[in-house]
Amino acid sequence: MSAFLKRFKLLCVASVCCASALAGAAQAADAWPARPIKLIVPFPAGGGTDMVGRAIAESLSTTLGQPVIVENKPGAGGTLGSNLVAGAAADGYTLGLATSSTHVTSYILKKDTPYNPLTDFMPVSEIGSTGYVLAITPDFPAQDMNAFLAYLKQHPGKVEYASVGPTTLGYLISELFKLDRQVDMMHVPYKGSSQVYTDLMSGVVKAFFDNPVASAEYIKSGKLRGLAVTQPTALLPNTPSFAEVGVPGFDAAFWYGVVAPAGTPQAVVDKIQAGVAQFAGSEKGKAVLAQLGVEPIASTPEAFSRQIRDDIAKWKGVADRAGIVAE
Repeated sequence: MSAFLKRFKLLCVASVCCASALAGAAQAADAWPARPIKLIVPFPAGGGTDMVGRAIAESLSTTLGQPVIVENKPGAGGTLGSNLVAGAAADGYTLGLATSSTHVTSYILKKDTPYNPLTDFMPVSEIGSTGYVLAITPDFPAQDMNAFLAYLKQHPGKVEYASVGPTTLGYLISELFKLDRQVDMMHVPYKGSSQVYTDLMSGVVKAFFDNPVASAEYIKSGKLRGLAVTQPTALLPNTPSFAEVGVPGFDAAFWYGVVAPAGTPQAVVDKIQAGVAQFAGSEKGKAVLAQLGVEPIASTPEAFSRQIRDDIAKWKGVADRAGIVAE
C-alpha cells in the first residue's frame, strides 16, 4: 500500500473516531441532567451570597428538571469552597456560586489562592450585581459628601474606616476612594459586618463601604448616614449616587454568578445559562433579587468571562497604585 493510501486511511479512521466522540458528547449533553446537581456556596448559610445561591438553585431545579442542592462550604474568604468547584468533575453535576470576592479580589490579594479564576473554571453566567453605599456614623461632623471630603483633608489619617478584611472588594473600593479623592483614612479590618455595624453606629469607626442590603434599614432609621451609592438602588431611593455628589466614575459593583469546573461541556453550560437567564428575567426572580438589592444581569458565558478578566485587571491596578501587597 502506498504511503499516500496509508495516510488517507489513517485520516478516515481519525475522522470516524472524532465524529463518534462528538456524537457521544452530544448524546451525553442531551441526557444531562440525569441526577441531582450540587451548587457549592463558598460562604456560610444566611448571608447575602447564600440567599442568592438558594434563589438560583430553586429556580434551576424547576427549569432543569432535577434538584439543585445547595452545599455551604465556607472558609478562607470563600476560596475553600471555590477550590472544591475547580477540582470537581467537569460533568455539570457540580456548580459554584462565584462572586467578585472569590474570583477577583481573593485572587489579587491572597498569596495562597489555590486556583486560577481565569483557567480553572467555566464561567456560566452572572446572576446580578449590587452597588455599594458609603455609610458613616450618625454624629459625624459632616452632613454631605463635600463636607465629608473637606473634613478628611483637614484631618488626614485621623478618620477610621472599616472593612470586613483586606481581601475584599469593599477594602479596595475604600482604597480607590482615598486615591481618587486624595484623602487619607485609617483602615480597621473586621471579621464580619455585624461587628462593623455595632461599632459604626457607636462611632468606634466612622465610615464603611458596604452593599445596601445590609445597611439600608440603618440608614432609613437614622442610625447611620448614607452619603452616596455607587449604583442607584430601590433600597435607598433617597441616597444620591457618587456622580450626583460630584464624584464621577465611582460606580463599582459586586457581582454574583454561576461557574462550573473547566472543561464542562458547552452544551451543558448553555442549558444552565438558559436557566439563569429565565430566572433573572422572570418577575419572581426580579422580585427576589430586588429584596437583596441585586440588579439582574444573566450574561452569556463569554461576557461573564470578560467581566472576570476585566475586573481582575482593574482592581489589580488599584492594588498596585495603593501599594497593597498580597497577604
